[in-house]
Amino acid sequence: MKEKAWSVLVKLTQEGQLSALKQQLASSDAALAVNGKHFGSSGDTLLHYAARHGHLQVMEFLINEIGMDIEVYNSDYKRPLHEAASMSQIACVVYLLNNGAKVDCLKKADWTPLMMACTRRSPEVIQELLSHGADPFLKNKDGWNCFHIACREGDPLVVQHLLQFAPCVWKTESKILRTPLHTAAMHGCEEVVNILLQRCGYISESADSCGVTPFMDAVRNGHIAVGKMLLEIHGEGHTGTIATLLSLGADLHVKDKKGRSALHMASIGQHADAARTLLQLGLGDSEDASGTTARQLAKKPDILGVFEQEQD
Repeated sequence: MKEKAWSVLVKLTQEGQLSALKQQLASSDAALAVNGKHFGSSGDTLLHYAARHGHLQVMEFLINEIGMDIEVYNSDYKRPLHEAASMSQIACVVYLLNNGAKVDCLKKADWTPLMMACTRRSPEVIQELLSHGADPFLKNKDGWNCFHIACREGDPLVVQHLLQFAPCVWKTESKILRTPLHTAAMHGCEEVVNILLQRCGYISESADSCGVTPFMDAVRNGHIAVGKMLLEIHGEGHTGTIATLLSLGADLHVKDKKGRSALHMASIGQHADAARTLLQLGLGDSEDASGTTARQLAKKPDILGVFEQEQD
């Protein structure tokens, strides 16, 4: 078959033009040729294209009439189920699972279809995979499970769904000891961080193999609101953390959308040592967008004393 003819088949499959595709594959020779055909450097087959674009009838035709293997894989070892799950194609996911696709098949770097589904905000696909026995505790080559990935994407519904299905799924660390809380904090996923702090048992100041805590991840990436949550609930923000942040290149004067500085955050959490260190490092008190200074947020005697000493 000529290259132009192959291109036509790919286009028809991607567009879901079933009748035209059937005409092109009417001869037994054409059907036989396409059955083992992989396209381009990705090594995708027509079945991969159909699953990715959500063309269920095309997919059924390729499997039932052309005889394509439901577990055919491309150059990255991605199966059609990986493609359908990663693109939230629920109808294709249901069909593949009901027709024997392996729910925990692995692509390159040991990613499962469930992990791929968690890169999207698609609770229905995740539920379908879980109901067919997908293991939420499996880890990829970096030590991430599906919960790490969901926390990175930041959809609270997906995170809550996984916790409901597997209440202990949060008890995981990557190969460099990073928790899902690190991941959510680093990406500024406020709603997810709040869920993790309320429902999961992360210990205060849990550090990865480089000594980085979730608070440090949040602040050095400019996610002040997340840092505030960690200060209030975990009590992070001590002088050692601040010194480490600065050594990593964090901006001492960074402010959030409400005009609040790190000094405001220290005052909100009533952390006297943190406030003292910030003032000593040259971070002056200032008004936020509402005209409130960090000193006005100080309530406890020890942190009030810090501001009084500064005035002296």
